[in-house]
Amino acid sequence: MRTFGHPATRKLALAGAVAAAGLLLAACGTDDSASSGAHHGETTTSASPSRSATTAGSAAPGAFNDADVTFAQLMIPHHQQALEMAGLADGRAEDTELKKLAVGIEKAQGPEIEKMKAWLKSWGRPESAGHNGHGMAGMMSEQDMKALAAAKGKAFDRKFTELMIAHHEGAVEMAEAERKNGRDETAKKLAHDVVRTQSAEVAQLRKILDRL
Repeated sequence: MRTFGHPATRKLALAGAVAAAGLLLAACGTDDSASSGAHHGETTTSASPSRSATTAGSAAPGAFNDADVTFAQLMIPHHQQALEMAGLADGRAEDTELKKLAVGIEKAQGPEIEKMKAWLKSWGRPESAGHNGHGMAGMMSEQDMKALAAAKGKAFDRKFTELMIAHHEGAVEMAEAERKNGRDETAKKLAHDVVRTQSAEVAQLRKILDRL
């Protein structure tokens, strides 16, 4: 019993160890495969523009297209000029209603600029694509801005009103194009707000102009 039992015990132990090693290797292979698949899925997801934007917590998490990008890139400098024009009203404007409207423009368009900058960042696009404002709907020339800055009182009120009507109409035109051609729902929502708000302000500005 002592002569045959020891080798048999060793063989059984060896067989058990081999089997255990085989199971361990199989388990590791399964884990590696699952892990590889998971990593691949994450890479694919993060490469998606819509999911990438969502992860970044941006205001525009949806799928986007070139029209959305162009809208933001053009509307940012357009809004910035509106803020510059509105800022000139302080100390120059005489009409009370016009002063309030200028403050309202600053309060509305400042945050909108920040939203659009956040979109472009989440989309991986630059804030500017080389647009300098020339040829953009409703943009004032350098001469227009200098003339506005040089005016005061009723002369300023009339010039500001005329220029801002044209400026707003240009913004509405660009926003309408975004509503028609854009893909990102948040960008299209802002475009809708621009059309609604600035169309109402154009109507208000026309009434102001009529009584100046």
